[in-house]
Amino acid sequence: MKNFVSITAAFAIFLGVNSVKAEDLSSNSHVVTVSIPEVALLDLEGTTAVTLSPTAPTEAGLAFDFTTATNSSVWVNYSSVVAAQKSRNVTVQITNGSVPTGLTLTVAAGADAGAGKGTTGTSAGTITLSATAQTLISGVKSCWTGNGSSKGHNLTYALDLTSADNYSDLANANTDITITYTLTDDL
Repeated sequence: MKNFVSITAAFAIFLGVNSVKAEDLSSNSHVVTVSIPEVALLDLEGTTAVTLSPTAPTEAGLAFDFTTATNSSVWVNYSSVVAAQKSRNVTVQITNGSVPTGLTLTVAAGADAGAGKGTTGTSAGTITLSATAQTLISGVKSCWTGNGSSKGHNLTYALDLTSADNYSDLANANTDITITYTLTDDL
């Protein structure tokens, strides 16, 4: 039994010292995969409870002043990472409620404030809001706008009469309208 243990030990030492594995070379390599996930995040910042109200007349015979029915307290911020040669849009639409008869509700996105980096997209100008999704900002690629008020695109809402002839449609009421912004893939 003593010879068997000695031969086994000698055989193990011989294999450990003199064996060279096929992958032990003067250089070697392996694959490192870099994986950048797709990102599409959008947020509204600032005073998101917007009230639009024209100034009531203070003298008999005068009309409401709709030039004061504006609000620029909301900012749209987003982060986007897209595949090469792809882009996104920010769409806007009314998703609950409706604009009272005789009135028009618009929104305009200002240029990106420049607090982030990348291709942040271009404003389409002023959009008349409806239940149909419309492109407000186009050409968004991989970017980030910064987070918070005074970052991203400033939104300006305006309420106006559709025409002076619609003044008779005005009714004393408070109407809640839900406006939804969506960062969508460009189709």
